[in-house]
Amino acid sequence: MLGWPRVRFTLGVSAVFGLVLGLMSETAMLIVIGRALIVGLAAMFAFGLFERWPARTPKGLARSALQLVGIVVVIPLAALLAYYVTTGGDPRFEQNEKRVMGYAMLTFTGILFAPWIAVGAMLKQRDSFALEQALAFELERSRFERNALDTRLRLLQAQVEPHFLFNTLANVQALVEAGSPQAPTVLKSLIAYLRAAVPRVHDPATTLGQELDLVRAYLELMQMRMPDRLQVALHIDPAATGLQCPAMTLLTLVENAVRHGIDPSEEGGRIDVDVWLRDDRCHVRVIDTGVGLQPAGDGSGTGLSTLRERLALGFDGEARMRLVGIEPHGVSAELDFPARPGPA
Repeated sequence: MLGWPRVRFTLGVSAVFGLVLGLMSETAMLIVIGRALIVGLAAMFAFGLFERWPARTPKGLARSALQLVGIVVVIPLAALLAYYVTTGGDPRFEQNEKRVMGYAMLTFTGILFAPWIAVGAMLKQRDSFALEQALAFELERSRFERNALDTRLRLLQAQVEPHFLFNTLANVQALVEAGSPQAPTVLKSLIAYLRAAVPRVHDPATTLGQELDLVRAYLELMQMRMPDRLQVALHIDPAATGLQCPAMTLLTLVENAVRHGIDPSEEGGRIDVDVWLRDDRCHVRVIDTGVGLQPAGDGSGTGLSTLRERLALGFDGEARMRLVGIEPHGVSAELDFPARPGPA
C-alpha cells in the first residue's frame, strides 16, 4: 500500500499538478505544491486502503469501484486538511474569496484527474498480476516436469540394477554348473565388484572415470570366465575422465558387447573401448568382434533401450547413440554427448 514506487509516482504527479495550479494562483508556489502533495498522498492512501480492505466487498460492488469512490470522497477532505496545514489552522474561507476559489480548484482538479490516474494504475496492476501469474504457472510447470523427469530417470536406473545383477549372476551360475575351479575366484571378485558398483546405480550422474573403474572390474570378471575367448583394449583420453556421465552408461555398452557379441561366438573376440573429446563433446565407442547384429536384434533390448532414455533425460536430448554392424562380423556402439564437468 505504501511501497516506494507508488509513493514516488504519487509525489511526482502531485508536484506537476501543484506546479500548474501555482502558475494560476497568487499564493506562493511552494505552498500550492505542498497542498497538492497532501491531496495526492491522501488519494493514494484511500486507493491502497480499499485495495486491501474489506477482505470481502459488498455483493454487487467491485473493489475497483470502491477504490474510486474512496478517492472521490477523500479528495475534498484532504484539500481542506491541506489548507488548514498551510494556513496555520485558520484558512478563513468566509473572509477570503480567493482562498475559497483555490480550494475549489484544488478539489475539482483532484476529482477530475485522480480517478483516471487510479484507473491507469489498476490496469497496470492487472497486467503485472497477470504476468506474475503466468510466470508462477510456468515455474510450477517446469518444476513438475523436472520432478517427472527425475522420477522417470530413477525408474530407469532401478530397471538397470536387476538387469545387470541377473546377467552377472547368470555368468557365475554357469561357472558353478560347469564345475570350473575359477568359480570361487570369480565369485570373490564379483562380491568386491558389486560392493563398489551397486551404490552407484542410484546416483543420477557419475564421472567417466568412475564408469571406467566399473568397466575394468567387469571385464576382469569376464576374462576370468572365458580367458581364451576375450581380449580387451581400452583407449581413454585422460581429459575425459572427469566429465559427467549417467550411471552405468559405459558399463551397459560393454556388457551388451560381451553378452550379445562375444559370448555367443565360438571363437570369442575382442572388445575395444575408445573415449575421446572433440568440439566440446565427449565421444564413446565400444567395438566388439563378436557375432554382430542378429536379424532379430535391432538394439532395442532392455539395457540399450533404457540407456537411450537415460541419456535423453540426463542431457536434455543432446546425446546421440547408434549401433553399426562392422565387417566381417561385429558391432560398433557409438555415442556422444555434451562435455560437462562431473560431480565433485
